[in-house]
Amino acid sequence: MCVTADSCVSTSELVEKLLTDPPTLMEERGEKESVLMGEEQIDETKNQEHQKKTSNSEKEHCVEDQKEPEETGKEKGMGIEEKESDREAAVKMELCQSVPGLQTSFIRGTDLFGYVGIEAVLDQMRRKTMKAGFEFNIMVVGQSGLGKSTLVNTLFKSKVSRKSCTPNYEDKISKTVKLHAVSHVIEEKGVKMKLTVIDTPGFGDQINNENCWEPIVKYVNEQYEKYLREELNINRKRRIPDSRVHCCIYFLPATGHRLRPIDLEFMKRLGKIVSIVPVIAKADTLTVEERQEFKERIRQDLASNGIRVYPQREYDEDPEERILNDRIRESIPFAVVGTDKEHQVNGNKVLGRKTKWGIIEVENVAHCEFANLRDLLIRSHLQDLKDVTHNIHYETYRVRRLNESNMNFSELVLSNWPLKNGTDICETESQL
Repeated sequence: MCVTADSCVSTSELVEKLLTDPPTLMEERGEKESVLMGEEQIDETKNQEHQKKTSNSEKEHCVEDQKEPEETGKEKGMGIEEKESDREAAVKMELCQSVPGLQTSFIRGTDLFGYVGIEAVLDQMRRKTMKAGFEFNIMVVGQSGLGKSTLVNTLFKSKVSRKSCTPNYEDKISKTVKLHAVSHVIEEKGVKMKLTVIDTPGFGDQINNENCWEPIVKYVNEQYEKYLREELNINRKRRIPDSRVHCCIYFLPATGHRLRPIDLEFMKRLGKIVSIVPVIAKADTLTVEERQEFKERIRQDLASNGIRVYPQREYDEDPEERILNDRIRESIPFAVVGTDKEHQVNGNKVLGRKTKWGIIEVENVAHCEFANLRDLLIRSHLQDLKDVTHNIHYETYRVRRLNESNMNFSELVLSNWPLKNGTDICETESQL
């Protein structure tokens, strides 16, 4: 083994120091304690750093947890703001389309300095409507014996049909289709409504029913023509009398099979000029299963023949209205039962038909769909029926009439517009 001179000197010096200055016991302990204290300090600092890290991580988690609901709230707020912005954009589009080049802005209620009172216009419209009243004209079409008069009386809970209000009425089958209109003024809770019921005796009762719908089509168009002439008068009335047919209830016999050729032909022709609501008359003659199968077949026949009945899908204005109308379309045609007689059921008086096995309650949804029909015609869609008549059917007639004839005002204005086609108007106003 080879060792250098420098290494030998260094080792000898060390040996001499150890021999001359041996370390004391206290110094050794101090050194050991200092080493231990240093190790403990290092451990403490490590622990403190670990605690800081954990606390920071916990704070970060808490902040993240707090941010999540804030973010969801912001997302909801963003959704509401998006809807409001869409509404603003729609309003601006309507204003821009109505008045091109007009600068518009949308001011929300929260941006107003205080209460303005714009909502009071609803009360003004309500008071004006209650004072003036309104008109509603309904036509019932179907062959004899289907309970048209009874159903109309049940709808308005009064004797409003021609059969009920005509003295010495003879229930004869008419040889030709004649139309009879009976008017009543009904008042309920301060609201007046002039109700006109147009009956069509003789429809579908003949051996040869060819073109039996023509008098009805002609009557509907005559009312449009009468309204158009009143509109085009130079000195026209402040309020034009409205005799246009707002709704046509078409009665289907409860055969349980399919639609007859006369049913298809009538609804094809009338569906283009008036709102049709088909109903299955005297539905208590069918079982629940037969009724459902019959309704399915009718809906298939309507779709395959391109017949549009009210409410039409293309006239839905918004998603909420579409959802409501989809439910109605699923129930069409309504299976109804009509009666004007009351019976005691569990101590309560109800409208119903008494049979050997029980009482069929007319207004009970489990028994028939009369309540759904009443809600559609009166409680939810009465104004919409009038709007569709004015904005769709009458507007179509008006445009076609003016385009095909190119009439001027003097040719259109007539003092008296006779109702042809054997149409009899019997207007009897009564306070009901």
